[in-house]
Amino acid sequence: MESHDAELIQRNLAVVTPRAADVTSHFYALLFLREPALRDLFPPAMDVQRDRLLHALIRIVGDLENAPALSGFLGRLGRDHRKFDVIAEHYDLVGECLVAALARYSGDTWNDHIQSAWVRAYTAAASIMIGAADEDARTNPPHWAAEIVSHEKAADDIAVVTVRPDLHFPYRAGQYAFMETPWWPRVWRAYSIANAPDHHGLLTFHVRSVPAGWVSNALVHKAKVGDRLKLGAAMGEMVVDHMAPNPVLCVAGGTGLAPLKAMVEELAYYGTDRFVDLFYGASAHSGLYGLDDLLRLSQRVSWLRVRPALDDLTLAGISGGVSDVVREYGPRHDCDAYLSGPPAMVLDSARVLRKLGLRRTQIHHDPVVGDYTAAPDQVQPSAPAAAGAPG
Repeated sequence: MESHDAELIQRNLAVVTPRAADVTSHFYALLFLREPALRDLFPPAMDVQRDRLLHALIRIVGDLENAPALSGFLGRLGRDHRKFDVIAEHYDLVGECLVAALARYSGDTWNDHIQSAWVRAYTAAASIMIGAADEDARTNPPHWAAEIVSHEKAADDIAVVTVRPDLHFPYRAGQYAFMETPWWPRVWRAYSIANAPDHHGLLTFHVRSVPAGWVSNALVHKAKVGDRLKLGAAMGEMVVDHMAPNPVLCVAGGTGLAPLKAMVEELAYYGTDRFVDLFYGASAHSGLYGLDDLLRLSQRVSWLRVRPALDDLTLAGISGGVSDVVREYGPRHDCDAYLSGPPAMVLDSARVLRKLGLRRTQIHHDPVVGDYTAAPDQVQPSAPAAAGAPG
């Protein structure tokens, strides 16, 4: 993309961001008015969907001048949209409604140059998404049907749910998948996969029920063995580079343990000699539901050390929240850090690691709201962690 177009779009997004909720609401109103049949592709409540649209826009605009990152993100987005039954013919109308919504809430700042820049950017983005979806359709279904084969309560509000997809489900340890339940059709929520790929073909998810969480409460309190679910394609960029020689630092909070557990399993499978330091925190002891398994594994292998942390309590001689423990025990500067858990914990831990000397490129996590950069000129737009979305 030409730098002039990128600059126009970035400035325009800064103008409309304070009214982002109005922009996204108006966009969907226009879309459903122009093509009422599209309403059936979306959930009854649109609040999460509107947030996803906004954060996708922020991510795209943030990567406008980083072609490889932008192309990769748009390709994943295009493949993922297949689960919604989105087809190529929908993209033109979506683009028209998006530009119209942006124009309405840009006020006097909107002009022909900004409109042309958005049209060119959207046309290029849609082309990448359509191409990725078409290519994916040659080898993969739009979504995977799966059966629950195990459902265990790890705590009153946490369930460990294992499913068997009907077809092979390709993924990497550290990724997540969107899930639709039979109790809430068209409502998709993302959950990290808690096991590394193996010949059994099973997928395990750690689900915490949250207040007013339609899907999470159904999965924790209603789901049972034999129930059928739908899965979207695996997503996420937080995967281990097995060619890297650096030691690994993992920081998990609550059910954020899931992807990091899968990554540790994958490292064990490949016979790693990289040292792994895993910090695992929660606000209550029941939140450390996977601690015993981790401690047993650390006793069998020499390369894994587990440090539990409970807020305001001392556990195994370690006191304070997980970010405090990371600060106290400070990682090596040459490590690769992987963070997963509540957004506030991820951001706080990332800030701690930056202050301890780690570079941004050494810190890996799914996008979260906010930023932990030390200097204002390093601030980049971000999006919410999909695997931690409420619901």
